[in-house]
Amino acid sequence: MSHFSSALTRTAAALAVGAGLAWGTAAHAADTIKVGILHSLSGTMAISETTLKDVMLMLIEQQNEAGGVLGKQLEAVVVDPASDWPLFAEKARELISNDKVAVVFGCWTSVSRKSVLPVFEELNSLLFYPVQYEGEESSKNVFYTGAAPNQQAVPAVDYLMKEAEVERWVLAGTDYVYPRTTNKILEAYLKAKGVAEEDIMINYTPFGHSDWQTIVASIKEFASAGKKTAVVSTINGDANVPFYKELANQGIKAEDIPVVAFSVGEEELAGLDTAPLVGHLAAWNYFQSVESDENDAFVEAWKAYTKNPDRVSNDPMEAHVIGFKMWVQAVEKAGTTDTDAVADAMIGISVPNLSGGTATMMPNHHLTKPVLIGEVQDDGQFEIVWETPGTVVGDAWSDYLPGSKDLISDWRKPMSCGNFNVATGKCGGQGE
Repeated sequence: MSHFSSALTRTAAALAVGAGLAWGTAAHAADTIKVGILHSLSGTMAISETTLKDVMLMLIEQQNEAGGVLGKQLEAVVVDPASDWPLFAEKARELISNDKVAVVFGCWTSVSRKSVLPVFEELNSLLFYPVQYEGEESSKNVFYTGAAPNQQAVPAVDYLMKEAEVERWVLAGTDYVYPRTTNKILEAYLKAKGVAEEDIMINYTPFGHSDWQTIVASIKEFASAGKKTAVVSTINGDANVPFYKELANQGIKAEDIPVVAFSVGEEELAGLDTAPLVGHLAAWNYFQSVESDENDAFVEAWKAYTKNPDRVSNDPMEAHVIGFKMWVQAVEKAGTTDTDAVADAMIGISVPNLSGGTATMMPNHHLTKPVLIGEVQDDGQFEIVWETPGTVVGDAWSDYLPGSKDLISDWRKPMSCGNFNVATGKCGGQGE
């Protein structure tokens, strides 16, 4: 619904109340089911998040053309938290309390998800979170449709260890919770595999970091010890552009020091000169280059919707496609948009993913996913060089962190616990 249409609706509602027809506004309020879209459309994360807003609008339009949900049309409510983490919580509260949305699809960074989490739990609303993250969390109010570390980070390191015989590791990330926790898991995993501490270099930079000369020089020096070295990158947002440029400036090629990225997909590459990136890697659960009937149909619909043959698809978009389809099924199954009823109905729902397989929502609110490693091509697409033989179940709690290895998450009744300790037989409480 356009802002103009919304304004007319609000005016009509106000006139109805003024005429003593309060029942008319109540009836009108029930005419649509509101869907919140909480993605940064400005600031450092706009490079990644704007496309997620666009794909949600496409999915909602498609669903409305197919008859809506429960016989009602869906109405998108779009807000811009502007890459401002506290503003995410404020916008989430507005969506739930003021706009009365039935569900929210949103966030990219873990710091934005952490910001909104208490709001969703307090107001008992649902968030579908579409981006790979660090794990170590399970909330009854969140469905994590992106990858957990065992569905992206750990398999990527395994791949480099076995296929590229990497012995030295640079863990480079943006300075916030996702890179720090992911790297804590990876550091523990590498040490468990016999990697010495001196063969692990860890570096963090702020959001939007632009001066990479010194850091890239130190990576180059670290790699000069005579052991095969790789960079595992959890650098987020627009900082990736100058990072890869500086690698090229200092003559670092993929065959010398491969970079495997967890936050660089087709959308980010669309803004880069890809020549210096050719041969570098990314680990995701979907690439646009996947060959399947489902993917062909999706990419064709996406290009038609955007009226732009150059628009690309990427992994977090697929996560929104899966999450949205699951939410629609759960609402239809529950016969209501009530949060608790929909949350219960979500567990066990399966829908096609875009790579020709099936995604299933598990009791820990994580999906089953294939893991893919892609190599950057000069056209900005990825050639898939490795994939798991089947899907991997997302693990909310890492097996490699001492405080987490005994925890499981299961939101089915009667357990209904996000962090049940199998050693003590006790639940630690919601979302901890």
